[in-house]
Amino acid sequence: MNGFAFSLCGAPLIALPSGALWWSGARLLAVGDLHLGKSERLARRGGAMLPPYEVHETLTRLEADIAATDPGTVLCLGDSFDDLDAAAGLNACAVQELKGLMAGREWIWVAGNHDPGPTDLGGTHLAELHRGALVFRHIAVPGARGEVSGHYHPKARLGRVSRPAFLVDSARVILPAYGTYTGGLHSDDRALQGLMGKRALAVLTGKAATPIPMRRDGSR
Repeated sequence: MNGFAFSLCGAPLIALPSGALWWSGARLLAVGDLHLGKSERLARRGGAMLPPYEVHETLTRLEADIAATDPGTVLCLGDSFDDLDAAAGLNACAVQELKGLMAGREWIWVAGNHDPGPTDLGGTHLAELHRGALVFRHIAVPGARGEVSGHYHPKARLGRVSRPAFLVDSARVILPAYGTYTGGLHSDDRALQGLMGKRALAVLTGKAATPIPMRRDGSR
């Protein structure tokens, strides 16, 4: 898998190169911030016109992670859709592709700030999920322990290369955005500095999950 293995409150986890998080002991695959339908939402609101292929590309990568791990549960950590109209506006091919991935396994949608309500696509919609020693939610809560979240789209730089990245310390992990059309917040941003411990790692995604010390000096 070329992933980075670490432990969070006793739970052995693997940060996958794709940006997904795998918890083999619970057979749980977590992904954050898919933002499906972003190109449609931007066009609807008169914004930039982007090629409308991000839904298929994102779901294709998710299909590969599901095939590699065979999870019993897939957990989407909020902002799975760019807004609720984008969820309702998925074309028939995208809906069929998504429902094929959902078939035969537990599928949980955690509420995000972009998609606070349930959709008609099936699965279970929750504000947050507690499983074992871990809690899964969209936005990190200061002081929490055993927390897995998304929302911030963290990224980090190694040399001249900037990549989406997991942020990991002894209390929490913040997942990178999984969706194709998503920006990012550098790990030295004040919002992330306030959440992560002094020995936090940034785990860059790409061909392999690559851990580096999380930057704290404001340099990139």
